Amino acid sequence: MNPAVQAVCDAAQVRARATFPALVPDRANGILLCTILASSLAFIDGSVVNVGLPAIGADFTARSGDLTWVINAYLLPLSALLLLGGAAGDRFGSGRLLIIGTILFGAASVVSALAPSFAWLLIGRGAQGVGAALLLPNSLAILGASFSGEARGRAIGLWAAIGAVMGAIGPVLGGWLIDHLGWRAIFFLNLPPALGAILLALLFVKDASAKKKPRWI
Repeated sequence: MNPAVQAVCDAAQVRARATFPALVPDRANGILLCTILASSLAFIDGSVVNVGLPAIGADFTARSGDLTWVINAYLLPLSALLLLGGAAGDRFGSGRLLIIGTILFGAASVVSALAPSFAWLLIGRGAQGVGAALLLPNSLAILGASFSGEARGRAIGLWAAIGAVMGAIGPVLGGWLIDHLGWRAIFFLNLPPALGAILLALLFVKDASAKKKPRWI
């Protein structure tokens, strides 16, 4: 895991209770699935795109040095904005920032998939990095506040384990998609989990501000 990601994840666990109210047990599965789907976008995208670099380079006639920016355009904003994403969750609500980050990530995936030029692909990748910087720390903050005791440890452990699995299967899945559908399919792959995470967040996740204003995010 990226060291910056790990640092913000640790900080998110510490501030979780102050950021988010504890939720009733019957929402536990929905919240867990929501945070896993959202965070899996960042984990799988970090590995699946590497497999598509040769095909992207051939399509855009890009040099090998230019192709490194397909990765860097994503990692740089992700690493630089993780702390800001967590702080924004403290200020405006973790649930709200999770939804905004997931929407941005999904929209940026569409831009990347439909990119007519290499420059547009880099723009889409950069926007993906910003979206990941919003959804990652806030997904963990939601988990930390929604569970307590041993249940919290199990939930966070499952969140991390599935993230690792998604990162591991990314190259295999990406290779299959590129062989059968082309490199643009690896970005369309992000849309189903993004839509699922947004729907589950709207159904199950409530920000702390709901204590004062009884409304959904």
